[in-house]
Amino acid sequence: MAHYDLEEQEQIDTLKTWWKMYGNLVTGVIVAGSLAVVGWQGWNWYQGGQAAKASAIYGVLEQAAAAGDAQKVKAAAGELAEKFGGTSYAWLGAMLAAKQSFDAGDLKTAKTQLAWVAENGKDEVKDLARLRLAAVQLDEKAYDEALKQLEAAHAPAFDPRFQELKGDVLTAQGKKSEARMAYKAALDKMGGKQGAARDMLQQKLDSLGEAA
Repeated sequence: MAHYDLEEQEQIDTLKTWWKMYGNLVTGVIVAGSLAVVGWQGWNWYQGGQAAKASAIYGVLEQAAAAGDAQKVKAAAGELAEKFGGTSYAWLGAMLAAKQSFDAGDLKTAKTQLAWVAENGKDEVKDLARLRLAAVQLDEKAYDEALKQLEAAHAPAFDPRFQELKGDVLTAQGKKSEARMAYKAALDKMGGKQGAARDMLQQKLDSLGEAA
């Protein structure tokens, strides 16, 4: 057995006392930290694997859309939504599928796909889905449903587009006064921005005439 001088023994006793008081806490912190590192690495690996799989399916969807294969597009979009619904691939895939469905005249499927993105998507993709869904509903004369989409919270950058489309819906309803207000709000949101979009918006406003 090793022999220690008095000073060394006092240091050992002090260390033992400290470890007795705080040993469980230190061990817990070390274990928790290790688990966190392992868990983070595992999550990154899982996420990377999920993203790779989702990317592959999205690639199939893009090719099917380019080839005009509606069934394959719908199947790929459905798989993305079901298995990888939390990824941007699923949202973008549903948007692409919705465009393909709309172009094919399948408005029911297009609305379902856009509604899914409006409900499950994030940021700009979600806002674009709401705009496109409202536009389809306007074409179908489902005015109340369109206005409901346009009244939802959205990023400030989309304010002009939401207000302009709201004006389109109100114009279709014959509500000229409210439509005029929406168009003016859209112009205000554009600020000093010039271009074809502003010119078109101004034409819509002018076509309503002056307020009575």
